[in-house]
Formats: sequence, structure tokens, C-alpha cells
Amino acid sequence: MKALVLFSGGVDSSTCLAMAVKKYGAENVVALSVFYGQKHDKEISAADAVAKFYNTEHIKLDLSIIFNFSNCSLLSRSDEAIPHESYADQLGKTGGAPVSTYVPFRNGLFISAAASVAISKDCSVILYGAHADDSAGNAYPDCSAEFNEAMNRAVWLGSGKQVKIEAPFVGMTKAQVVKTGLELGVPYELTWSCYEGGDKPCGVCGTCRDRIAAFEANGTHDPLIR
Repeated sequence: MKALVLFSGGVDSSTCLAMAVKKYGAENVVALSVFYGQKHDKEISAADAVAKFYNTEHIKLDLSIIFNFSNCSLLSRSDEAIPHESYADQLGKTGGAPVSTYVPFRNGLFISAAASVAISKDCSVILYGAHADDSAGNAYPDCSAEFNEAMNRAVWLGSGKQVKIEAPFVGMTKAQVVKTGLELGVPYELTWSCYEGGDKPCGVCGTCRDRIAAFEANGTHDPLIR
């Protein structure tokens, strides 16, 4: 059995990759990274490093053209600044609508592309790292359990019942994801989560705040922020 992991090079997807390698063996795991027009390539560089660490096949797709009409603050073409505040504070300003760093239906698009690649590479399962903190308050609606269930059914039926989706962290907090990764020995020092593309993580964007808190909840420090 082979598995495909949607792989951003961040904490969650790297933990997913580690789980897949442990379960299926590195030779049976394909990591799939997507460039979607983000403001920096730090994620892709991190994905390269982690995939090399685990010795898995690493495929990269460029789907940036699909987001040419979006003004999402993560995109290089956007004139919006990346918010330097927590997701809870951002949701307080959006009235419950997705936050400005929500890339329109990104996970839906990525999973659909992954299904095509998975069929071609004889992978019968797709794993991705959506977790409960990201879907909380509707910040990222394409990280919810309901979304995962719908996409799993669509991919299962649309692939002729060849491919299923697993989101092992969909009911877990980011702190629980980090706990799992620490137990697996994930090289978090090679990962990148920050929405900014500096030499070091900014420490104040939504994903940096969540990442730092997740490590602290496990009695340790984010290896990228000392």
C-alpha cells in the first residue's frame, strides 16, 4: 500500500509525513508540495529538507495561476498585509468570516490535484494535516471535519473507489499534533510555518503564535525561535 502526503513543510504536514513513513515505509510514501503564489518560497525549501530527511519521493506542483483573482494576504500579488495577531482577534474583526490568510478553497483544490497524482502513482490514501485549531471559529473552513468527510466521499467515489482521504489530526489541537511529532522525532528544526519570509519566523503572525504555543504546551520551545 502506498500513501501520498500533502506536504507544506510545516509542523502539521511534517508530522503527517513522519506518521506515513512509520506506517508504510519511506519507499511507499510520496510527498506532494504545492506552490500557490505565496509571498515566499520558505515553505517549499523546508519541504525539500524534510522530504530529504525521510528519503521520500517529493513532487512539486505550481497551481498559482488559479489564485490570480484572489487578494488573499498570503499571495505575492496581494496588497494586503499579513495580520500580526491571533486568529481569535482576526475573527473578531471578520464577524466569523474566514480570515484574510484563507486561500480560497485551497485544501479542496490541493486534495483534488492530489487525488489525480495519487491514482497515477498507485497511492490508495491521501493524508493531510488539517487540525481542529485551524477550523475553529471558521478561520479556515477547509480544515473542518465536515469538509474532510465531504471531500473523502467525493474522492472515493470520483476515483472509482481507489483513493481515500485521511486527516489524522482533524479532531486534535496543534499542541496534540506537536506532542505526536515529538514522540516520532520529527525534525521540526527543518520545518517552516511563518507567513512571512524572513531569515527567522516573525513570531507574531497567526500561525507563528499557534506554533509557539503548541511547543510551550508540551514543555519545550519552538526550535526556530530561541
